[in-house]
Amino acid sequence: MRLEDEIVPFHRSGKRGEEEYVGGEEEEEVSSIDAGFFPPPPHNALPVQRNVVVGYALTSKKVKSFLQPKLEGLARKKGILFVAIDQNRPLSEQGPFDIVLHKLTGKEWLQILEDYRRTYPEVTILDPPDAIQHLHNRQSMLQCVADMNLSNSYGKVDIPRQLVIKKDAACIPDAVTNAGLMLPIVAKPLVADGSAKSHELSLAYDQNSLQKLEPPLVLQEFVNHELPPQPLLEKLSKELRRRLGLRLFNLDIIREHGTRDQFYVIDINYFPGYGKMPEYEHIFTDFLLSLGHSEYKKRSF
Repeated sequence: MRLEDEIVPFHRSGKRGEEEYVGGEEEEEVSSIDAGFFPPPPHNALPVQRNVVVGYALTSKKVKSFLQPKLEGLARKKGILFVAIDQNRPLSEQGPFDIVLHKLTGKEWLQILEDYRRTYPEVTILDPPDAIQHLHNRQSMLQCVADMNLSNSYGKVDIPRQLVIKKDAACIPDAVTNAGLMLPIVAKPLVADGSAKSHELSLAYDQNSLQKLEPPLVLQEFVNHELPPQPLLEKLSKELRRRLGLRLFNLDIIREHGTRDQFYVIDINYFPGYGKMPEYEHIFTDFLLSLGHSEYKKRSF
């Protein structure tokens, strides 16, 4: 769907207990709302410019799922060139790039990218490493939603009551009771780095199940749900885009069963599986063009 300030494709997820979490850092299901895109200007408003060069540093699996032939073919027609970044050479010796698209982990790579940002501030980095790091910990991931206190005529957005357990699984039943959390409990790894392990979710229905969990974990009250209204999602996604400083992310949001206006954000994911999204090639290439032309104008003055 094309909005006034951003593009927000919406995808219906399955029931909470039946959602598909595929292993691998880039294979997560685009399960709720992709919230980071800004729309391009109208096609007839784009000036004739040189090619937009996009350097990419992605895992081999991400390259396979995202850089599909249809995307690359459409990009070439629109004047977008995807160039693989050689991780064995200094980044400053490659390019020049208009945009750097990446989804790699590791302190060394993040430092390389941060140094490159400072040296070449005119290049758009999708997305800033420090902003991405905020989503790698489920304790901090949802804090911006809690701080937002978003409420309008379509409903109120919050996060489920949750508890962080960093060690000692034996204490989990007492900790859950003391925190006033109600069973069943959804258990998620504390670290959300895109690895297969970070997608291993558990649902505990009783005290015995709680004792079998392996910290470090985030425990969330299970919330039975339905589908939220689009205007609320649009407002939420715009505010998250501003607060997180990210463009490539999606979020999982649910409505509490039996209510009309109580919603919960349960996860925020960086650079999800856009290859599974219908017509993602057109959406993403227009998005890249809008960024590339914007940076070109800045360098021209």
